[in-house]
Amino acid sequence: MSATARSPAAQSHWRRYRLLYLVLAVCAAPVLASYVVYYFAPPAARTNYGELVQPQRPLPPLSLRALDGAPFDARTLRGRWVMVLADSGRCAEACEQALWKMRQVRMATGKERDRIERLFLITDDAPLTTMLLREYEGTRFLRADRAELMRFLEPPPGGGTRLEDHLWLIDPLGNLMLRWPPAADPSRMKRDLERLLRASRIG
Repeated sequence: MSATARSPAAQSHWRRYRLLYLVLAVCAAPVLASYVVYYFAPPAARTNYGELVQPQRPLPPLSLRALDGAPFDARTLRGRWVMVLADSGRCAEACEQALWKMRQVRMATGKERDRIERLFLITDDAPLTTMLLREYEGTRFLRADRAELMRFLEPPPGGGTRLEDHLWLIDPLGNLMLRWPPAADPSRMKRDLERLLRASRIG
């Protein structure tokens, strides 16, 4: 028998699971295509603003809690593009500006906005003001462990920036994929996001 011939067990395994493999491939292909289009299109066709997170970081089982203390399962966010901010519940001016940018960028995508979630991960126990909750209604406000976030949303080494300085993007498969710079330009954030939404029909 040829050394390269498949054994009966391998052939049986392939027949049994080939539909599952096909479904997985079909689900992953649009997101992979969005990465290819966004990062490997000819330079004349696009100008990247956000920085690709390398290697990609799958969303870990973070210890997230809603404002009422109930645990929150981050896996419920899968299937959506998720813009992320991490900061104190005191939410100073830069934090409010970041919340405003996430809201405006999502609204500016028009009919695609339902594919986008906004997530504010609160890194302490400071209470949020009623005004902030009303102003940014629709944002998911969740308390998180700062040490866990530092391992997941790790700022670029040697960049002189803090966790709070960046906005981030998680793809519909649950991978951290993009980091926007401090004081990000919302119009350029929007262009980044629109390219990804056009290239991928997932989420």
